[in-house]
Amino acid sequence: MTTASDTSQTPSLGSTIAPLRAKWGWIVALGVVYVIAGFVALGSVVMATVASVIVVGAMMIVAGVTEVIGAFQVKSWGKFLIWALLGVLYIIAGFLTFGNPLFAAVLLTLFLGASLIASGVVRLFLAFSMKRESPWIWVALSAVITLLLGVLILARWPINSVYILGVFLGIDLIFAGAGWISLGFGLRRNR
Repeated sequence: MTTASDTSQTPSLGSTIAPLRAKWGWIVALGVVYVIAGFVALGSVVMATVASVIVVGAMMIVAGVTEVIGAFQVKSWGKFLIWALLGVLYIIAGFLTFGNPLFAAVLLTLFLGASLIASGVVRLFLAFSMKRESPWIWVALSAVITLLLGVLILARWPINSVYILGVFLGIDLIFAGAGWISLGFGLRRNR
């Protein structure tokens, strides 16, 4: 049972971050590894695309196994069959991804482009429904960029399927690495 004096002992953000300050060099090193991996991915976008598709396939298999295991926790037969069927379909899709990663890249690129267009349209609608005092222009700008990116992807689909996922992976790794590097140096400054 907690008392009022126990709740006042909640650790502060500074005391929680203190152990990370001692590890700032490792955090910067992790960031450097991410940045290097990002440039390697950009240097070989086809291999990076295949690698990212294989990771998606592995996640599908894990999700499918989890769904099948979860099906045995359901009490009714109808729900059991639906969960088990979904799990088996995930597993099959995961193995098909391993069997033909370039075809899977084509489908994932199509889904990515369509998702970006849908997200851009929804954000554009959101931007124009916001109050004029709010920073609606930034939401609108983000929506237009997302929408244009989706249109560019679908305009070159399926030709760009062999490299677009690799390009996204490389850019994401570079920005994630830059974030880790800046976090590490920020922790060093505040020692």
